[in-house]
Amino acid sequence: MADGDGLAREHRRYLWGLCYRLTGSAADADDLVQETLLRAIERPPARTDEPVRPWLTRVAVNLGIDRLRARRRRAYDGPWLPSPVETDGDGVLEIGIEPVETEGRYDLLESVSMAFLVALEALTPRQRAIVLLCDVFDWSVKEAADALGMTETAVKTMHHRARRALSTYESSRTRRTPELVEKTREALGRFLMALGTTDGKALESMLDAEVRHLSDGGGEFFAARLPILGRDRVGRLFVGLGKRHNMGAQFAFRMVNGMPAVVLEHAPGRKLAPRSVLQCEIGEDGSIRAIYWVLATKKLSAVGPIVS
Repeated sequence: MADGDGLAREHRRYLWGLCYRLTGSAADADDLVQETLLRAIERPPARTDEPVRPWLTRVAVNLGIDRLRARRRRAYDGPWLPSPVETDGDGVLEIGIEPVETEGRYDLLESVSMAFLVALEALTPRQRAIVLLCDVFDWSVKEAADALGMTETAVKTMHHRARRALSTYESSRTRRTPELVEKTREALGRFLMALGTTDGKALESMLDAEVRHLSDGGGEFFAARLPILGRDRVGRLFVGLGKRHNMGAQFAFRMVNGMPAVVLEHAPGRKLAPRSVLQCEIGEDGSIRAIYWVLATKKLSAVGPIVS
């Protein structure tokens, strides 16, 4: 067994990426990595002649499942969105996984997209772990069963149910390409321009008829407490916000979770977040079909401020 510093150097990035995908929280990923490495030092695996990464994965995944269960037992004010994580270029290294190809159903960048992480919220903690192990990291059913202390039959059954729960995501899944990244950036720019001028018609023209808006203020700032669905309702919401607040006082485009997003900063007001991250998801026709807006302060630790 390597010493603590050696374990951290070799496995921290991998463990962080795994725990972030499992919990959707950068802060939880930080805590879980520390707990996993501490357990490896204080209660190391009995077999020292075997690779340590599978053992670390088992520990991290089971700690993460416990963390997810505890989080879901607590009431949350409004929709729960993942913590945005700022990335550069392809984003693989920054998001916590070394750039290796897998044969999984979902590639490493798709598995940290807002759309995918939001879809995973529909799963139970164990289902979520199985999807990540089998469909992202390409573990076998036997390996997943050993990691989770389950039978192979139980894993297969739970995996099938999880994939069924993800069927809506699958039906609208869009592959990340350079063209999609550029079109998303352009859509964000047009959206901000319409928002700044409170041009309701221009704004609504960019929205898919069944667009959905999710905002996470964590009970700390003003945010819609329920998902807002449909072009008319989402359009009216943002026109109203644009009229009441100077939404574009200062903004910067960033790559967040592998896709373009915008960081917004403005003078704080009563229940108005001074900083937030807004990201949109577009369809094949270029219309905006989902808007994710994260305002809660504790969710923004992995996104840097705008530098003047």
